[in-house]
Amino acid sequence: MGLDFEIRPSDSPYIERVWRSRSHDVDQMTSVATSRWYLVFWERAGRTHAAVQGPESRASTAPVPEDAAFLGIAFSLGTSMPHLPIHRLVDGFAEIPDTTRRSFWLKGSTWSLPGYGDAELLVRRMVREEVLVRDPVVAAVLGGRPPKVSERTVQRRFVASTGLTRGAVRRIDRARRAAILLRDGVPAGEVVHRLGYFDQPHLARSLTRYIGRTAGRLGDRSPAEPLSLLYKT
Repeated sequence: MGLDFEIRPSDSPYIERVWRSRSHDVDQMTSVATSRWYLVFWERAGRTHAAVQGPESRASTAPVPEDAAFLGIAFSLGTSMPHLPIHRLVDGFAEIPDTTRRSFWLKGSTWSLPGYGDAELLVRRMVREEVLVRDPVVAAVLGGRPPKVSERTVQRRFVASTGLTRGAVRRIDRARRAAILLRDGVPAGEVVHRLGYFDQPHLARSLTRYIGRTAGRLGDRSPAEPLSLLYKT
């Protein structure tokens, strides 16, 4: 019962991960917070769908289509579609119309559906046609090369390209790292020390808000309600 995920990294600076999954015997999941946005395709009952899924600022419960196959592209921080302002997609999504098993319609053009192994081909075309861009200021900050601009400019560019403040991105990513460590059996006290939480109550509040699980529940290998995509960044 649940969602079976397969995940791979990418050598594209625009892509963080490519994933695919299949649902079976499950009708809802805990959707954990994420600072990234996704291009998602899924097939169910002979019909193909596509959507742009925005960042999620907190954990929530989400429905899962029964017996569906999914393919997703998780974009790197700072990557955005200028014609779809990302701040409007936070905690939401935009469905892509006219999607078939072979193609979808986006910004006035027809695009071939990507496969799990060749999502980079789609992204390269999107970059070439300027449907997809990456903010160099955000990329420089993430790469440890602070640009010669003010902190206010950095914060503004973060919000424009990610839909979230720089602080929110840090808190979400730290909670996800904490959840992975706890799921791997690392004691809560050690997680507090490693990731810089004030104490265990601080960790607990963060997990509740961003992951939707307590530290104890994260250790459950067969939960009644599966977690959404949670991978090591």
